[in-house]
Amino acid sequence: MLYNAIAGRNRARLEALSDGLFAFAMTLLVLDLRVPSAFGVRTDGDLLHALAHLVPRFVPYLLSFMTLSIFWIGQQTQLNGLTRTDRNLTWLHLAFLLPVTLVPFSTSLLAEFLDSRVALGIYWLNLFLLGATLYAGWRYARHADLVKAELDEATRDSFDRRIIIAQSLYAVGATLALVSTYLAIAAIILIQLNYVFAPRIRWLYRL
Repeated sequence: MLYNAIAGRNRARLEALSDGLFAFAMTLLVLDLRVPSAFGVRTDGDLLHALAHLVPRFVPYLLSFMTLSIFWIGQQTQLNGLTRTDRNLTWLHLAFLLPVTLVPFSTSLLAEFLDSRVALGIYWLNLFLLGATLYAGWRYARHADLVKAELDEATRDSFDRRIIIAQSLYAVGATLALVSTYLAIAAIILIQLNYVFAPRIRWLYRL
C-alpha cells in the first residue's frame, strides 16, 4: 500500500494536536494583558486608574477568546461527524490550524491600534482564513465520503450554512469600520455572543 494512502488517517491524533494548539493560542491571548507597573501606584485609586487603561486590550482579548472557542467547537463538531480522516483532510485541518496560531498576533495588533482600519482589516482577514479553511475541510470530507451515514443531508448542509452565514456577518461587521472601528468591533462582538449563547430566537438560533 502506498504511503499517501495510509498517512494522516488517525483522527484522534488530529484532535489532540488541535486541542493543544487551541489551548496554547488561548493562553497566549492573556499575555497581552500586562500587570500595571508598580511605579507611580501608591493608592487603590491609582491602581484602579492603571487598570482602566487595560480595558482597550481586554475587549480584543474577550473577542478573540470567544472567536477561538467558537471555531474550536466548530472543528470538534465536524471531526465528530466523520467516520475517519485521510491525508488530504488532515492537511486541510492543519491549514485551519495555521490561522488559529495567528489569532494572538492579530489580537495584539488590534489592541494596540483600536482605531486603525488596517489593524481591524488584518483581524477580519484572520477570521476569514479560519472560516475558509474550516469550510474547505468540511466540503472535502463530504466529497470524499468521510462523513458518518447517520448525518442526513439537512444536517450536513447546516454545517455549510453556519460557516457561510458567520463569515458573511463578520464581513458586514468589518465594513462598519468605514464608519467607526469601534462600531465594527462592537458588531463582531455581538455576532460572537450570538454564537456563544445561541438564543432560542428562531431566526438567530438557525445562524
